[in-house]
Amino acid sequence: MNTPPLTDITVADAPSWAGRRVLVVEDSVVQRGYLVGLLRQLNFGEILEAGDGNEAMQVLERQPSPLYLVLTDLEMPGMDGIELTCQLRERRLTENLIVVSARDPRLLEIIENMACEDTSMGLLGTLLKPVQLDSLTQLLCKAGDRGSDCAPLAAPQLPQASLEELAQALTRKEFVPYFQPKVAMQTGHLKGVEALVRWNHPERGLLAPAHFIDTLEGHPLMADFTIDMVQQVLERILDWQSHGLPPLTVSVNLSADNLADRSFIDRLIAQISASGVKPASLVWEVTETSVMRQLSQALTNMGRLRLMGFGLAMDDFGIGYSSMQQFARCPFTELKIDRAFVNGAAQWPNRHMVLKSALDLGQSLGVATVAEGVETVEDWKLLRDLGCDMAQGYLLAKPMPAEDLVGWIRQDRRRLRALAGDE
Repeated sequence: MNTPPLTDITVADAPSWAGRRVLVVEDSVVQRGYLVGLLRQLNFGEILEAGDGNEAMQVLERQPSPLYLVLTDLEMPGMDGIELTCQLRERRLTENLIVVSARDPRLLEIIENMACEDTSMGLLGTLLKPVQLDSLTQLLCKAGDRGSDCAPLAAPQLPQASLEELAQALTRKEFVPYFQPKVAMQTGHLKGVEALVRWNHPERGLLAPAHFIDTLEGHPLMADFTIDMVQQVLERILDWQSHGLPPLTVSVNLSADNLADRSFIDRLIAQISASGVKPASLVWEVTETSVMRQLSQALTNMGRLRLMGFGLAMDDFGIGYSSMQQFARCPFTELKIDRAFVNGAAQWPNRHMVLKSALDLGQSLGVATVAEGVETVEDWKLLRDLGCDMAQGYLLAKPMPAEDLVGWIRQDRRRLRALAGDE
């Protein structure tokens, strides 16, 4: 059974925050009282208050231990919210942080970018004023579920595996593909899946690529690793076809070195030809960085793959320095818009505009558009209204083992059609 998306969580079934200590930092007495009222509805324990950053620091320094949560405004006299956030990060005075503001949304983006650079600051998210109870609840639920819905399979405390460990894991067939559905926004039908590798570690359990991909990058072992993943994907495609599933495309990531290596591409083509799987069933996902690293070789190999009938997707569109230039010069069939511009686009006007521009570009070039990181119904509706072709994200499904896909299709068919507006 799939975990319900965060948007389905209500105050009634949200985690209990009884006994949790929280500090509200807001210079407006009216706004501060409003935020305190929301936290009381969520049954928080001790709710402390401060009128600006300086007063907040005095309150925090008197506490015997870090607070569970600091909820702070951005624009305040004296010490503003950005400076307070820096102080909280440096001195570890709170476990979790939420920042709110009525100002330019791009100012809140600064806070989110700070959190991307340093996850230890514990930022649950940012909210535009007026803060709504359901939006606040969703962010707070991330604290109770940190490591699953918010950062699936992430455990940055673990060191990168060594090449020796990875070579042994590859020999023991410990790397397995998980599959995340890509759903047509206008119909709710499953159109394809992305293959996402997991390491079924005998001692640590299921590990995400963050534990091993950096070690593999740039090393010859990456070629064998990718070939092994592709072989498992081919076997799954044939298995799904034997069970009568409708035709699906499977997206597979290619590294920069593999993309630029002619001998690897020859090896890949031969492997797929021998399997009997049609090239149109596979989409190779590449990033702007992988194309730029060895531009001439990468473009040559991408041209060969397209001539054979494979799909090509530009992954993480929008986060590179020259994404539009690379997209225009390469024979892509899909444009995958990075979650940074998708998540919260219904709330943030700046993300909305970047998202619309990306979708307009894809549509004008006749390329399928795929939105990554769709987590809320509001973002889904916005994407659908803007004409996005496909969506991928936790609102629809988490990555799952291949054997769970058929059951997921049967279980979620009605919900997906309802999202698309078919019923």
